[in-house]
Amino acid sequence: MFSHISTLTQKGQTTIPMEIRHELGLEAGDKIEFEIIKGQVILKKLSAIDVEYHRSLNSVLSEWSSSEDDEAYNAL
Repeated sequence: MFSHISTLTQKGQTTIPMEIRHELGLEAGDKIEFEIIKGQVILKKLSAIDVEYHRSLNSVLSEWSSSEDDEAYNAL
């Protein structure tokens, strides 16, 4: 296991090190996912199927994104 370091800009941007891009097969325009597990970030390259799945979830779940829903479920 190797560690790679990158710097975060004031805009919250960073460069994914070349070795990691190569290992994941990342190219310009690819979609990536950040998942947080126990305080650590997992970076994944998304396939076209994954992207469509996320888009479909967003459209379905958007019906529950009103301020009334936030208030109703806030205490859960």
